[in-house]
Amino acid sequence: MDERKLPSPCVVVLVGPGAAGKSTWAAARFATELVVSSDRLRALVGAGEDDLAASADAFALLEQVVRQRIGRRLTTVIDTLGMDRERRLGWLALAREHGVPCVAVAFDTPAAECRRRNRERAKRIPADVLTAQLKTWGAVKKELPGDGFDEVLQAATEVRVVPEAFVQAEAAVRRQEEAPSGLRFGLQVSSYTHKGGRKTTGEWIRQVGVRAEAAGFDAVYVMDHFRQIPQVGRAWEDFLESWTTLAYLAACTERVRLGTLVSGITYRNVAHLGKIAATLDVLSGGRAVCGVGLGWFEAEHKAYGWEFPAVGERYALLEDALQLLPAMWGAGNKPFRGKVLDVPDTTCYPRPLQERVPLLVGGSGLRTLRLAARYADAANVFGGADQVREKAEYLKGRPRQIELTHLSTTLIGRDQREVDALVNHLRPRNQDPAKYAAAVNAGTVADQVSRFRELAEAGAAEVMFSLPALDDDLGPLDTAGEVIAAFR
Repeated sequence: MDERKLPSPCVVVLVGPGAAGKSTWAAARFATELVVSSDRLRALVGAGEDDLAASADAFALLEQVVRQRIGRRLTTVIDTLGMDRERRLGWLALAREHGVPCVAVAFDTPAAECRRRNRERAKRIPADVLTAQLKTWGAVKKELPGDGFDEVLQAATEVRVVPEAFVQAEAAVRRQEEAPSGLRFGLQVSSYTHKGGRKTTGEWIRQVGVRAEAAGFDAVYVMDHFRQIPQVGRAWEDFLESWTTLAYLAACTERVRLGTLVSGITYRNVAHLGKIAATLDVLSGGRAVCGVGLGWFEAEHKAYGWEFPAVGERYALLEDALQLLPAMWGAGNKPFRGKVLDVPDTTCYPRPLQERVPLLVGGSGLRTLRLAARYADAANVFGGADQVREKAEYLKGRPRQIELTHLSTTLIGRDQREVDALVNHLRPRNQDPAKYAAAVNAGTVADQVSRFRELAEAGAAEVMFSLPALDDDLGPLDTAGEVIAAFR
């Protein structure tokens, strides 16, 4: 069956005579709260869905609800006859006003089938009324193509509303199947809360590392913070120190690279950071990655009594650090004197097993990218494929070529039903499910294959993502493994 992906949010106008199957179609594809039904509103303002005397009030309420929902840019399915052209064009104009795509779905059900279904109803549409609707439908279906909708779909088309990034998923999936693109995958651990609690955290994080490795991840990264950040959770939630956690994971795993995304350059004496990373590289058998960035979490600095320098000072510190760290990992004990750092003796033995521990710089700003291009091995950025392509083009013009990596939150379900269930379970109570789904890139395995293929085509060499559903149930790692398998 043909499937059409519609971008979230969108407006879907159902058009067809009574008993054509509109309400059944909508109920099978959309959550009840997304469907604005004239019948249900008639029951709300009248004695029941068949209270025709309440029709005018029901339609007035429908118009108000539709206007409010579209004004809030919420996906809205309008379930009524839809055969009044003036009403249809009004809904279309409203969608255009708020920048929301609008499609019509035509229910060209044979007249005989509509009549048969009507006879089987407990409360039938009067025969003469249905006959009039069927007669009107003949003219309406000729009008629809000229109404100006983004698309007029037939009811036989399978419809799925997805975040914008997945609308063209099929084409990217086909490209990946026909000409597979290599891509590295990293798991970012951004939360340590799990049902087992503090006493089982060691075993839990061990299992995360083991299962991630088995699922095909190439690396495991951890956030370098000292308490949970507000974008993920609450300050008092359990949060492990990053480099200690990586050392533990080194003992629990055999293959995955291990690094921070990313270490704030203000958090530690930089020479000491070099020693920590070198130690991890030796103990892990040469698997360390050192991610560094400006540091942004001012409240965390204040809580721990650290200075939070102005942004210019932090940039100067980051530039020095990107030169000092390789010096720490090299042979000898030569002094380092930078703009703000003065290290008289760079002795650091044992040296790392890798000839050069990969230096990754986090941040999408041009100033950060310039520093990464000058001193680092990779730059880690956010955003969609267009943003990644823009950064890749910028880096192409630099004297040194470095890799571009990408970080996101990714919610994966094996099918749309599982995706919807995860979104409804995980979203904050006060957040629109569609907005949450877009924020966490919620999609099926095929959707994610398409998104990562497009990121690879845009210039990403590695994609790192956190899994918001990762708790005591580590099943999301196995589901992620199905995505990774498409790139092997």
